[in-house]
Amino acid sequence: MRTIAISGKGGTGKSTLCALIIRWIKDNKTQSILAVDADSNVNLNDLLGLSVDDTIGGIREEMRKSVDQIPGGMTKQAFLEYKIHTSLVETPDFDLIAMGRPEGPGCYCYANNLLRDILKTLSDNYQYVIIDNEAGMEHLSRRTTQNIDFLLIVSDPSARGVRAAGRINRLLEELKTRVGGRHLLLNKVRDPVPEALQQIISEEGLSLLATIPEDEQLRKVDQTGEPVWNIPEESPIYLEIDRFMKKLL
Repeated sequence: MRTIAISGKGGTGKSTLCALIIRWIKDNKTQSILAVDADSNVNLNDLLGLSVDDTIGGIREEMRKSVDQIPGGMTKQAFLEYKIHTSLVETPDFDLIAMGRPEGPGCYCYANNLLRDILKTLSDNYQYVIIDNEAGMEHLSRRTTQNIDFLLIVSDPSARGVRAAGRINRLLEELKTRVGGRHLLLNKVRDPVPEALQQIISEEGLSLLATIPEDEQLRKVDQTGEPVWNIPEESPIYLEIDRFMKKLL
């Protein structure tokens, strides 16, 4: 089993890249895939053309309000795990589970812990686990993301974006989270990466895996809300996904 996690600050296109990576694995590997939307602002399902009825955060909140409705003979924890397993969205090509946005004070850490624990049991059933993490470093500081083979840190081609990616990289080192490899993806690139930005990438200790071009086909798909399956295989962004995924795997 291989786990790939995607991280980065908001607005860099990490969820779109995550969806395209899931599509690439589906197109190129005959193996099972678990897609994990670990972002409280659920939208990976839209990019994959799916609807999500239940999220981990929503289930937790439902149980908090209806604890008296647990079936006889089941513990609260066992019923919670059952409900989370039934929230899995299954398709012929991959399955999806979503974190969602918990409500109420003090429950976000608990929902993160639920996600982490449920992944321990679910992941053994899949050859690939692809995790779309929340923007920023919150999920990392809570150690929701751990025991992964590759962390792809997404940034726009700006000094501020790369510095933010560098902070994520350093936090992982401080937390001693087990990550097999950490790589930078520069997204929405229009021109060759200038020498000054290359220098900042080097200063931040980042390994640049790919520069992903701005893509007119992707822009049109985003405007209409279509899923990533509608992006042509010959589009610049998908060709670059193909190139770096073959290099990564």
